[in-house]
Amino acid sequence: MIVVATDAPLDARDLKRLAARAIFALARTGSTYSNGSGDFAIAFSTDRTNRVTATNGPQPRTFLTTEGVSGLFEAVLDATEEAVYNSLLKATTTTANGRTIQALPVDALRDLLKKYGR
Repeated sequence: MIVVATDAPLDARDLKRLAARAIFALARTGSTYSNGSGDFAIAFSTDRTNRVTATNGPQPRTFLTTEGVSGLFEAVLDATEEAVYNSLLKATTTTANGRTIQALPVDALRDLLKKYGR
């Protein structure tokens, strides 16, 4: 589950597009999509100027232009990718239900990345 929050004035269409970019970011980390993967994202804006109020009649709205959203797309891609790496590198060994899942050995990973020039 990826949650994208922004204070940018976005409409529902652009929030949907922003959530899609978060899913695209998983591909940058090597994730594969298969049946039952369960990967999904939601996006919302905290911008107060475009909230629906109880007043009657039309309410003026000001949203970012389509061109203005590009920077947000890149930011969501970068932030999501970084969050995935942080979760992998900060994980701890966990035991439950008689099974133990080992944490990723960060030092060994660092050596492997260095070996291949990464």
